[in-house]
Amino acid sequence: MLNEDALQRALRAAGLTAPVRWDAVTESTNATALTMAAEGTPAWTLVAAGHQTAGRGRQGRSWRDRAGSALMFSLVLRPAWEPESVGLVSLAAGAAMAEAASVLSKREIRCKWPNDLMTGESKVGGILGEAEVAAGSIEHVVLGIGVNLDEPEDVAGAGAIGHVDEVALLMAFLQRFRSMIEGPREEILGRWRAVSATLGRSVEATTVGGDTATGIAADLDESGALLIETDRGVVRVAFGEIQHLSVNQG
Repeated sequence: MLNEDALQRALRAAGLTAPVRWDAVTESTNATALTMAAEGTPAWTLVAAGHQTAGRGRQGRSWRDRAGSALMFSLVLRPAWEPESVGLVSLAAGAAMAEAASVLSKREIRCKWPNDLMTGESKVGGILGEAEVAAGSIEHVVLGIGVNLDEPEDVAGAGAIGHVDEVALLMAFLQRFRSMIEGPREEILGRWRAVSATLGRSVEATTVGGDTATGIAADLDESGALLIETDRGVVRVAFGEIQHLSVNQG
């Protein structure tokens, strides 16, 4: 069971020391972590909760959970990276959680670009990264992760990884994630490719500007953007949403 002591043990298992915060109920772990980040809390500060009343997903969506049915936490990071590479943080988190959850749940968990965790065609988790950039550098990134242990009620397309030990899952994630964040960025790309549910599939991408591109998801570029082979040539999608149109061809 998660509590402040368990959060500290999870950090120590990854060789980390940082502040932790545990709330049985909170509006949003990301909102709490963003406030702490703005106040100067150090890198790897870990915020977790048993239930969120106003959990948030990407592009203003909500994240719904039942108390005790999901692992939900946020990390404060301060990578010394150029802002153009910030998308790699979410990809690293996705790959790390897919690896950890696959081992502990004995199910195949894969990543749908840019931020969904999938088993088959069901979404079992998601990642929300929020960055503060100033003077051409990253001040902080707050990374929120939610993984369903039980299927939430009345959420279309949602799935779950099953009952795994929350502390063990958090430990396994942090160990993998730290190695990627502190290692060569090529490793992030390679490990994400290895657990991808998107590459090799026919997809339709909608950019934040509203443009659409349909074709085969071919690869990632060095910043983590998705490269789609279309009838008009290769289209780079740095930020946006995609829809899988076919089964994996890889």
